[in-house]
Amino acid sequence: MTKPREEPGILLASGGLDSTTLAYWLTEKSVQFTPLFIDYGQHCRKMELKTLRQVLPTNAKERIETVRIGDIYKGCRSLLITAPDLWSDDVTGDDLYLPYRNLLMLTVGAAFAQARGYTRLFSAFINSNHAKEIDCSAEFFHRLESMLSDYGTVTVEMPFRNLSKKEVAAIGLTLGAPIAQTYSCQAAASVPCGACPNCVDRAEALLAIQQGEY
Repeated sequence: MTKPREEPGILLASGGLDSTTLAYWLTEKSVQFTPLFIDYGQHCRKMELKTLRQVLPTNAKERIETVRIGDIYKGCRSLLITAPDLWSDDVTGDDLYLPYRNLLMLTVGAAFAQARGYTRLFSAFINSNHAKEIDCSAEFFHRLESMLSDYGTVTVEMPFRNLSKKEVAAIGLTLGAPIAQTYSCQAAASVPCGACPNCVDRAEALLAIQQGEY
């Protein structure tokens, strides 16, 4: 009996470890997707997009779409928008806070999907221990997922939302995703700083895998 073909969708993609793993996870399941890169004015956007073009599965690279919404955060003091001087600035997690960033990306992604006739939005958000945003918990994602489904035609699917970075990295390794080439630093626009919340999560996950803890 032939397995029913799954509906295609939009994937929020940044070139980071989580979304790259999800791209390979969807490919393994034969789910067609359009990678959507959101430029919200982040100082590392050029590096993120360059990395995204390198790490996506081959058949998805030509389908990348970009939405630019940088004016929303124009004038914001967050160091996600203005790159810090890592030689002199004492950067903390609070300095990297950006109001409603995850909520914005999910609603933009859902609107992009619905406007083009898609009914599925894929996101690789996880329940991070290091993130400072109020809109990055598993509970928040669950409620938003329900709201977007109840009041629209788009279903938000977050298969990794209850997983740790280590668990996602292990999935990526199993699927052959180039996780070592991914980029998700919040503080540096070219070389990972190694100290921001994203870099810490990523380093801890890769170290655990190297030590066989998965």
